Amino acid sequence: MTAEELSRKVRGLELRARKMTGGLISGAYHSAFKGRGIEFLDVREYVPGDDTRSIDWNVTARAGHPFVKRYAEERDETVMLLVDGSLSMRFGGGDMAKCDAKCDTAAEIFAILASAAVQNHDHTGLILFGNEVDLYVPPACNGLHLLRMIREVLAYRPRGGGTDIARALEFLGRVRRRRSLAFLISDFLGRGFDKPLRAQAKHHDLIAVPIYDPRESQLPDCGLMDFEDAETGETWTVDTSDEQVRGAHEREAWRRSEGLARLLRSAGVDALRIAAGSDYLSNLIAFLRLHAKKAA
Repeated sequence: MTAEELSRKVRGLELRARKMTGGLISGAYHSAFKGRGIEFLDVREYVPGDDTRSIDWNVTARAGHPFVKRYAEERDETVMLLVDGSLSMRFGGGDMAKCDAKCDTAAEIFAILASAAVQNHDHTGLILFGNEVDLYVPPACNGLHLLRMIREVLAYRPRGGGTDIARALEFLGRVRRRRSLAFLISDFLGRGFDKPLRAQAKHHDLIAVPIYDPRESQLPDCGLMDFEDAETGETWTVDTSDEQVRGAHEREAWRRSEGLARLLRSAGVDALRIAAGSDYLSNLIAFLRLHAKKAA
């Protein structure tokens, strides 16, 4: 990707994210993650998705349209976005657009959440990782900072194979001592991150966004196929015409998915599982509203 192509892609993604967060997502995000302090600051116009309990009825009556109250803690939120850019996020074959489906979906979700955070006046930081933490962008809150983070996510290429989620979570614990809101966006095809996940879930408001590609769990019936592990380089051949082989592959994928779901539940981590390339906006809005109810 040339510098000009990257610049166009960054601007395009930023504009799409800003458009998406201009309505329901922005309001749902604000309701889910606003502060709940007792020190009143001021009022602002109501955004669809805001908690109606925050409406200032006196100001609303005078203005003729809804306003909600803001409190001191609303300006103290720090949002950390941990984005997995490992080679497994580029799963696929043949069509390059489909190869990057997980990676592109992760980048778009990152941009939407980061844009919503900036619009909510939250300081937002980025941790990019593969087999190690390759980039850390400290929290800030402005449009140029948002563009920089989007550029870093789109331009990122891991320096090696493998996925070390544990290292990314441990890094979060070192750079953020105060309680923060943290989104972990990954395909979770790593191992040994149980303990750091539980530790950071106790210290931070940790939310998992597992990204998956349906093609990873279902083999097509098309005879002998060659596969290569993007992270290790290992190659093997599978007879996809064998029904037992296809069934075993699907059961293993289901086992991994259920194991992750159990781990996240036991650690108290809310999770929104998203299929790469899917229309996930309504699910994201519903998830944010549900999280808001839990926090109420």
